[in-house]
Amino acid sequence: MADQPRTGGPLEGIRVLDLTRVVMGPLATQVLADQGADVILVEAPGGDTNRVMGPGPHPELSGIALNLLRNKRSIDVDLKSDEGREIIRALVPQCDVVVATMRPQVLTRLGLDYDSLKQLRPDLVYCQAQGFPLASDRAGEPAYDDIIQAASGVADMVQRVTGEPSLLPTIFADKVCGLVMAQAIVAALFHRERTGEGQHVEVPMQQATAAFMLAEHGSGAISEPPVNIEGRPASGYPRVLSPERRPHPTKDGLVHLFPYLPRHYARLFAAAGVEGAESDPRYVDQRATLIHSDSLYRDVRKVAPQRTTEEWLEFCRTEGIPATHVASLQDLVDELDLAEHPAAGAYRVIPQLANFSRTPGSVRRPAPLIGEHTDEVLVELVTPTVTHPEGVAHAETARELA
Repeated sequence: MADQPRTGGPLEGIRVLDLTRVVMGPLATQVLADQGADVILVEAPGGDTNRVMGPGPHPELSGIALNLLRNKRSIDVDLKSDEGREIIRALVPQCDVVVATMRPQVLTRLGLDYDSLKQLRPDLVYCQAQGFPLASDRAGEPAYDDIIQAASGVADMVQRVTGEPSLLPTIFADKVCGLVMAQAIVAALFHRERTGEGQHVEVPMQQATAAFMLAEHGSGAISEPPVNIEGRPASGYPRVLSPERRPHPTKDGLVHLFPYLPRHYARLFAAAGVEGAESDPRYVDQRATLIHSDSLYRDVRKVAPQRTTEEWLEFCRTEGIPATHVASLQDLVDELDLAEHPAAGAYRVIPQLANFSRTPGSVRRPAPLIGEHTDEVLVELVTPTVTHPEGVAHAETARELA
């Protein structure tokens, strides 16, 4: 009989000390926790901001926190106190990874910077994220998603489409950087597995988000000298920046039709009765469809009302043309599985970001209440700071230190 998949996740056995807050860092550590890591979430008394970001079924658990904090153990520690910092220093030798999102000057002042903590564990993987690169003169500036979107081309991108500089209606930079943090941590752990070396990993939000944006929007500006198309700016990917790029009204609703290849356009318009579609010069090659993306999107919009949404989807399935119905946010929520939280009751479980055939992750722990695991985690420490003279750890002693 074939071996059964392991159930702990690919990062089982890795312990992460989570000194992050709000969404970016907690998303990174959620990914690690979902993939099997033992994540110890350090919260100040009163808990993290994400616990009260929007409504939720429990005073300490917003709808956001119910998934963002899952698979983690929470300890409440006052990092401003000598006792709190002593607890962190006692935990570091037992952790493979430390993740921090405080400003660099705060980390240094608290003695929680990489140079200080690597003395406690030389092979430590330390991931630090802040708004701007540590080597820049903006390293110490406060930065949130709104600031980074504005500083990394997002507002300019929206202005090219709408005529007004604006931000995306999602915490785009926070989530991009959270995923970059998770990937970078795993890469550093892989390096440590091969060499035994720990290292400092920096994720500057503006740098990471700008790199993400320029993957396609660097476009013709990447070459030197820059190359543009028909008077357009060299930067910016024309098709994506088309104001016509949006879902199309059908006979009974909405559909998003995306005839990506020239033959897709020709076939769709021919089926819609548009004469000359097979020979239209706008469809002859990929570059032509890019140059004429505005008019092509408008032409699709004109023919979309000829059929119902389901008729278009069936036609596109037959022809191999990408298409989909338009899902609402509520549709996405309604598709989620239900689970029971011991303190908050029923809630919807957001799926993991990746599926592993041999080491599938799972929701092993529901989102904790503030400091729910303080005693449990501190009792695990075998250090003078959390033991009685007899050398045996006790929950009440650990609790006093916290």
